Amino acid sequence: MKINLKGLGLLLLFLGASVTGVAQTPDVFRLEYMLMPKNDAEAKLSRLKLVFNMPVKVRESDLVILGSEYNMMNYDLLRETSFDNEKFETFHVLDFNMAYVLQHNTDWRFVGVITPRLSSTLNNRLGQGDFSVNATIGAIMDRPNIEKPSRLVLGVAYNSSVAIRVPLPVVYYEKRFHPNWAYVIGAPKTGLKYYFNQKHMLQTEFVLDGYYVNLQNTIILPESGVASSISTSAALAAIGYQYSISKNMFVYGYVGHTMFQDGVLRDENRNEIFTLNDSPSLYFRSGFRIGI
Repeated sequence: MKINLKGLGLLLLFLGASVTGVAQTPDVFRLEYMLMPKNDAEAKLSRLKLVFNMPVKVRESDLVILGSEYNMMNYDLLRETSFDNEKFETFHVLDFNMAYVLQHNTDWRFVGVITPRLSSTLNNRLGQGDFSVNATIGAIMDRPNIEKPSRLVLGVAYNSSVAIRVPLPVVYYEKRFHPNWAYVIGAPKTGLKYYFNQKHMLQTEFVLDGYYVNLQNTIILPESGVASSISTSAALAAIGYQYSISKNMFVYGYVGHTMFQDGVLRDENRNEIFTLNDSPSLYFRSGFRIGI
């Protein structure tokens, strides 16, 4: 089976988020807005993200993390097409995350995550195509109290909402190699951090971003078939600033540009049948978060 680099990047994005999200300090609360302004394809994409997580201590050192993440996207296609753009103008992705974190020893923890997902345009009543379930297992090595703190994540993830349903490995590594510098290598994010002090941090990052959503109202394309889902994916480079209001409370903002962007309509077999957006775009993201 042939997988191009863009398709592999999208798979890694969808499959890597669960364990790395637990590997990094999860947020108790996050409110975030993202904007990709109108580009040469006359497409504009915006997203509002809302995150809640509640960690519950069990036994002596284990954790159960119950949480949810809601994303509402507005996809504005400003050029003329042969179909009704309003059928996918707004789409919704709602995750319910249930994670168990087992403390094996001082350095190592084992993690299991189950994520039921609703991803739909919500034009009609909910149906089978609107739901999927993702699962991830992994191990986290965390050494925060040494001279050069580091964190390693190794895992396997499965996502039922992508076209190629096979388990894929997840690797994430973060290291504070200097009192002011740290780097992150992994998917969906790789980057470099510079800490001015405890309040101010500058970060560069390479990010994979995107979604796969069911179209409740299918779109008939006379030359290529019937579209039943939409997917968006992008690889982007950005630079951002984070300010610590308090120990666990932050505001942040990022600006960047996509290296590739791909918005497509797909048929019931998840084949690409119509390209909505394949032009580069500016990228802006800002938000407020409270960490654990």
